Amino acid sequence: MIAIIDYGAGNLHSVQNALNYIKCECKVITNGAELQEADAAILPGVGSFADAMSSLNKSGLVEPIKAFIASGKPFLGICLGLQLLFESSEESPGVAGLGLLKGHILRIPEGRGLKIPHIGWNSLEYNNPSPLFAGLAQEPYVYFVHSYYLKSDEDIVTASTRYGVKLHASVQKGNVFATQFHPEKSGDLGIQMLRNFIALQGEI
Repeated sequence: MIAIIDYGAGNLHSVQNALNYIKCECKVITNGAELQEADAAILPGVGSFADAMSSLNKSGLVEPIKAFIASGKPFLGICLGLQLLFESSEESPGVAGLGLLKGHILRIPEGRGLKIPHIGWNSLEYNNPSPLFAGLAQEPYVYFVHSYYLKSDEDIVTASTRYGVKLHASVQKGNVFATQFHPEKSGDLGIQMLRNFIALQGEI
């Protein structure tokens, strides 16, 4: 069973609908006890970094998320769910993220012809191998909605894209996977990524 962590994130139901589409058993969970029963977990997210961290703390989910990841079970962060795994964000100075991965979230710089937030389709360049991209063609197009981007250590970056600056679009460290883009909104390619993630249950 895949747990979808509910802390008020905006794309919760689109993730649930995508998993239902591929007939994956999933459950929206709101507490740590339910999370620990899952075989894998997804932390979705659209919204403010500070509000999201406040919600995770108030709901008592911070330590259960850390314990789940420490257990070695597959974990996937999506969009804001990626950003929260890191140490801090320029969106919310002074607010600590989960700090499970090293890196910082920066504001996408203004540029000629660039609209912020970045909304739309961009191609990915693979940086390091990842089972999330198994069976996919080179430079797949995926869907982004964000105003802030990740800058992390290159050794955990699995794909990047460019929107004025180079954006780290996905990462992996052990059993932790995360994407700045939305697999659940990226058509057949995104669905294949979710299938690849589901297939990791019991393998990591």
